[in-house]
This record gives sequence, C-alpha cells and structure tokens, in this order.
Amino acid sequence: MKSLQEQMAVIQRGAVEVLVEAELEEKLKKSIASGVPLKIKAGFDPTAPDLHLGHTVLIQKLKQFQELGHEVNFLIGDFTAMIGDPTGKSETRKSLTREEVLQNAETYKEQVFKILDPEKTKVVFNSTWMGEKSAADLIALASRYTVARMLERDDFHKRFTGQQPIAIHEFIYPLVQGYDSVALQADVELGGTDQKFNLLVGRELQKQEGQAPQSVVTMPLLEGLDGVNKMSKSLDNYIGITEPPKEIYGKVMSVSDELMLRYYELLSDVDLDELQRIKAGVEGKSGGAHPMESKKALAREMVARFYDQEAAQQAEHDFVQQFKQKEVPDDIPVVQLQEDGPVWICRLLTEAGLTGSNGEARRLVKQGAVRLAGEKVASPDQEVEPKGEVVLQAGKRRFARVVFG
Repeated sequence: MKSLQEQMAVIQRGAVEVLVEAELEEKLKKSIASGVPLKIKAGFDPTAPDLHLGHTVLIQKLKQFQELGHEVNFLIGDFTAMIGDPTGKSETRKSLTREEVLQNAETYKEQVFKILDPEKTKVVFNSTWMGEKSAADLIALASRYTVARMLERDDFHKRFTGQQPIAIHEFIYPLVQGYDSVALQADVELGGTDQKFNLLVGRELQKQEGQAPQSVVTMPLLEGLDGVNKMSKSLDNYIGITEPPKEIYGKVMSVSDELMLRYYELLSDVDLDELQRIKAGVEGKSGGAHPMESKKALAREMVARFYDQEAAQQAEHDFVQQFKQKEVPDDIPVVQLQEDGPVWICRLLTEAGLTGSNGEARRLVKQGAVRLAGEKVASPDQEVEPKGEVVLQAGKRRFARVVFG
C-alpha cells in the first residue's frame, strides 16, 4: 500500500469535502498497518439505461480507491430506484417498475466495468437486505429520524416553504441509503455534493448501530460542454459514454481549456505530476504541456476508455480530416428529397434531420453555424435550388448529403 500522505493526495484529488478528515486518516493508518483494506461504497440508482461522463466522476474515484488497494462496493440501488431519489427535485419523482430497474441495472454493470476492474469490484444490490424487511422494520427505520431533521435538507425545505407536495415515501429514501452503509459496514462512502445530507444520515445510522461512522467524500457535479450547467441529457450538454467514438472525441475537443483541466482532474488517469504540467501549459508557464496536445490526449483517453486505442486513433484521424483539413467525412447520411421548386434553407435543414425545427434552423443560420456546399449560409431566408446533390452542415459535427429528385 502507498503511504498515508500519498493515499490522502489521491483521495483529495478533485474532492469538495472529506468528512471527517482526521477520522479517515486514522482509518487509513490502521489499514496500512494491518494490511486490511477499507470498505468503500458508492450507490447508483439505475434510473436511466445509459451513463454520461458526469456519472463517471464517482466511478473514477472508486477506481482510485481500488488502485490504492481498498475494497470497492459498487452498490446498485434497485430498491431505492423504485422509491425515486428526491435529491434536487422540485416535485415528487416518478417511481420505476421492477422490470425497468433490473433492465437498467444490467446496462450499468456493463458500462462501469469500462472503468473499474471487474475482478476487484463487488457489485451489490440493496434489495438484498431491504427486500427482506417487513413493514414493521421500515416503520422502525423511519422512527430514527424526525420530520424536522428531514426538512433541514435543502430541497425538502424549499418544497415545504414553497408549498410544493412532499410524499411520505420520499423521506424514506435517505434513510434507506443510510441503512445501506449499515448493511455493508462501510468505512467510506462517496457521493456528489447534492448527496451530502444522505451521506451524513449513513453516519448517524451507523452510530446508532454501534458501528464506526463512515467517512464521507463528496465530489463535484461535473459541468457539461457549456462549462456552466451540470452535465445533463436534458440540457444537451453531455458526453455519453456509449456515443460513437468520433462524437466523444469531437465533444471533448470542443470544451474550453479551463473545462479541460476540470475534466483532467476528475476523469483522467494521469498522475498528479502530469496534471500539474498540463495546468502549467494552460497558464502559459514554461515547461507546461501544450494545451491543444493536452486536449487531444484527453479526447483519446476518453475514447480508448469506452472503446479501445484503435478507435481513439481513428477518431483523432477523422477529427483532423474533418476540422483541420476542412474535409467532409465519408460516412455522412444521405437524404433523398423530392421538391418541385426552391426550398427554404430552414426547412431543408429540418427535412435533412440536422435540426429539430425550423426555428432551431433559423437560429443556427443567424449564428453562422450552417454551411451549404462548404459555403456559410448568410441569411435564414435563403432558398436552395433542388438540383443534383449538395452537402449540408449544421454546427461542427452534423452533416447530410441531400440528393434531389
């Protein structure tokens, strides 16, 4: 095992808080002296079938604990997913069926092992212990926390003061998440900053059970491609880990240098010394890595993680061909259209599947993000003669070959 100082440096990388730091240091000292690994826990509710890079921040931290020699428990909340996590929600969340949960859980297992070592990872389901609880057991669990304590949670407080409904079962969620730590006898639990209340409930329940309270490591919520908002599919600022290699590569290359540093710190496998060299390059200091080369390396690393090195090299080749040499990719979709007269450019974009509406198309044209046969479209009122075929481009990565007739 690495020394206490080395382990703490890895654990604190990118973390927002370590609670309580002195307790964690004592646990690590005992682990190093005895050779007995700590039990690390992170829970994931399988509420959607696919993951994006924002979800992998915690998984990457689990990997770091794994490489430090500790026992990683990847907890799939198949029981809690049927309750619905109320964290950050302004209204009661729709519960999933058992079938939906199990189907998503299988997808999660497949995706997380692109990061974690399957031979060193314990995948556990909280239905294993919660499914055996009786109604009386759940009532007893509910008796351990007061409504006043629950309303200390920010999202519950906002909904209560805003006279928004809070269903009784939503109070059960943080208690079940906390009880998971009791069942696993977790030494450390990881979670996003929005999960802090739930993580501390776990500490309290462990104390009530006579266990040593778990240490808590909170990780930031990863910003999306806009560099402002939390990465989210609903905001369309995400990088999905099941997206095609060239999409992952191109999206990483589109981020700012500042956001690139954030992604390196939270997602990359580069060591702390290399991370400092990359930061120095962005800051323009001597001896630093060139920012563009660093960004390419990060894009390759992300593609290789979810595919392989060959896919990463091909994605980079395609990127250079498409954006550096201004060439059109070979595999763009072909759209056949029958038109009797000139076609409005905005309707053409929508018909070609490059925009979701004529309004979106108009906005892209006004932003200078639309090209027709390689030439920028100057006006959203432009009309196109329906002759032969033409290459249409919207934004940096969306192309279509439109064939008339």
